[in-house]
Amino acid sequence: MAEKRGLGRGLSALLGEAAPPPPPPPGSVTEIPIHHIHRFEAQPRARFTPEEMEALTESIRANGVLQPILVRAHPFNADHFELIAGERRWQAAQRAGLHAIPALIRQMTDVEQLEAAIAENVQRESLTPMEEAYGYHSLVERYGRTQAEVAQAMGKSRPHVANAIRLLSLPPEVQGMVSESELSAGHARALLGAPDPLAAAQLVVQRGLSVRETEALVKRLQSDAETGSSPRSSTRAARKDADTQALESDLSAALGLRVEIADRGGQGEVRIHYAALEQLDEICRRLSRR
Repeated sequence: MAEKRGLGRGLSALLGEAAPPPPPPPGSVTEIPIHHIHRFEAQPRARFTPEEMEALTESIRANGVLQPILVRAHPFNADHFELIAGERRWQAAQRAGLHAIPALIRQMTDVEQLEAAIAENVQRESLTPMEEAYGYHSLVERYGRTQAEVAQAMGKSRPHVANAIRLLSLPPEVQGMVSESELSAGHARALLGAPDPLAAAQLVVQRGLSVRETEALVKRLQSDAETGSSPRSSTRAARKDADTQALESDLSAALGLRVEIADRGGQGEVRIHYAALEQLDEICRRLSRR
């Protein structure tokens, strides 16, 4: 029997049948077939703009993949790998028609893989505020990390992590506005205190309010809610206030003087402040078109 086994091995060698090569060791950079790489389902970054993908695809067609992606051995499929960082390069390489891609292989647990994926995108500032919030939340809720541990792993402060996770309490419509860059993270944090965050967010977008103006808006809405004013009247008052500020700014710039407008339901007064009689004469001249 032993001789037969030896003969079998000899025939296999003669026929060119060789054992499959061993998998590359962890920590090495090697070319891996693209179809052997799988997306990490908990990948925090979900959106890539067509413009950046097209630019990267053209760069890879011309120069190849200059920076290896980061992968780990797939937990279920032998000779396959799971992506940790570099999904944009991996997708662009497929578009460019590459069959293999350079990859750095690491040994990582699920939680270490998620931390690495979030950290890589945070350092590149390529995550939207909502993607960052969902990533931190997943580490806390799914893997039992404390906010302090998440902050340490990400190189962020604990308040930064806590404020990011708080954004998940906003209505889905408002979260969508943040994901689409209609609202910044600063706007979103300010809206957390609004009695009706969606109505306030729509007003912020319509009027193009800054973060500071949004904070002032939310304070007014909170005050109106405490005094029993209806949300509709509060929103209407806030909308007038935003318009009023814009008109005051335009008039002040045109006259070179401080202008105040007091509007009360379509009625009110305009106050022009002057510091000398010459300025009053100029106002009268302009009003009388002389």
